[in-house]
Amino acid sequence: MGGIFGACNAISDYLHTLNMGSTLFRLILAMFLGCLIGIDRGMKKRVAGVKTHMIVCMGATLVMMTGDFIHVYSNGAGIGDTARLGAQVVSGIVFLAWERLS
Repeated sequence: MGGIFGACNAISDYLHTLNMGSTLFRLILAMFLGCLIGIDRGMKKRVAGVKTHMIVCMGATLVMMTGDFIHVYSNGAGIGDTARLGAQVVSGIVFLAWERLS
């Protein structure tokens, strides 16, 4: 396939590898999306604002990339369970939400 679909596949393949460019792109995208969420929450006069959401999104991205790194570079040795890292991200976000409710 050529054309635009070929270019999209090439970009997707590049972003699925763990290198400096894809890591920076993922972190910057996470911070940008966290900023958008924070701006929306700030306009609604909520407690958590731009900085909080940017930090939470960046931290969640780092944890999930660490899980990818463990999965890719463990060479199928069965070391670690990468699903646990994602579960801890969810637990941490629920903890932050629970602290805001009480």
